Amino acid sequence: MNIVTLLPFIVLIGAMFLMTRSAKNKQRQAQQMRNDMQPGSGVRTIGGMYATVKEVHDDTVLLEVAPGVHAIYAKNSVGAVLSDAEYNHIVHGIDPDDEDATDTPVVPDDASSLTESVDADGDSADKAVALEKTDTLEKADTVEKTDEAAEKTEAAEKTDAVEKADEADVKKIDLGKDDTVAAATSEDDKRDGGTDAK
Repeated sequence: MNIVTLLPFIVLIGAMFLMTRSAKNKQRQAQQMRNDMQPGSGVRTIGGMYATVKEVHDDTVLLEVAPGVHAIYAKNSVGAVLSDAEYNHIVHGIDPDDEDATDTPVVPDDASSLTESVDADGDSADKAVALEKTDTLEKADTVEKTDEAAEKTEAAEKTDAVEKADEADVKKIDLGKDDTVAAATSEDDKRDGGTDAK
């Protein structure tokens, strides 16, 4: 046999070997990533859900999908382990490049911190924000009331126009005879001594 005839088979076998080798490498890396998961790290499941790892077991992992909501998943269902910056950017919307990221208020898990007293500086700032919100709400309510009054007026005008049109239609009922012809016919019948037949 000639080497030229064997060349396509050699290339095909080499391509299959490289494809299986790269697939095995990807599987090995994914398994290593799943074994390196630690509690507290953010993950993305193969279904596209983002969650935080709470516990890691042999074949399963306990994920917190929402504050206080836990679910058990198979380790194979974890698609990627995310860095803290990437997880916070996707889930919480915190930009790691943003300098004001530390100034953004954190929403507490419970309402106990919302009832604590605020110092004088924070209190005055909160009052200013509350006043701005109140002014904005009052303006919005005024605009809404004006719009509602205009809509009611338009509806009343339309109703009046429809009623007037209905009255005009009632007055002009045509029974198939002209008024002058009907009057002349009734007078002729009366002269001849005939009766009105309907």
